[in-house]
Amino acid sequence: MSANFEAKKVIVEEIKEKISSSKSVVLTSYDRLTVKEVTDLRNSFRKASCEYKVYKNTLVRKAFNELGVTEFDADLNGATAFIFCPDETSGCSIIAKAVKDTPALANKVVPKSAYVGGAYVDAEGVKKLAAIPSREVLLAKMLGCLQSPIANLAFVLKAIADKKS
Repeated sequence: MSANFEAKKVIVEEIKEKISSSKSVVLTSYDRLTVKEVTDLRNSFRKASCEYKVYKNTLVRKAFNELGVTEFDADLNGATAFIFCPDETSGCSIIAKAVKDTPALANKVVPKSAYVGGAYVDAEGVKKLAAIPSREVLLAKMLGCLQSPIANLAFVLKAIADKKS
């Protein structure tokens, strides 16, 4: 076998490892991005512990197929970037925020699909995932909801105690 073939096998194994170790993988098209725009995107992903990579579509297709996932075959065409994320929503949210903050990116960076929790998510699903707050925000809201009745009870009891004295 040729050295090139062996190198491609190594890259496919690397991609399979990244897919398996990530909670979500977002596929996005990137078109005519400047170096500054790509650098800003990479930095945004890096801050969220996500990894922004560009691989050949055929190698990613092979990696997905070896993992038993064939839904991405139609999405793996054209310029495609892959975002490997440690959680389900951060990659989608970062793309949505970048497009919102920089309108010039609206036509340049378009989510194609995602692989979340072992399932295929289409472009509409990616937009819905972007609308979900992060885990930390959801936990803070839940804690606030749990704390509210107790705090209100304490406030009422204190008011009653102050009134009697």
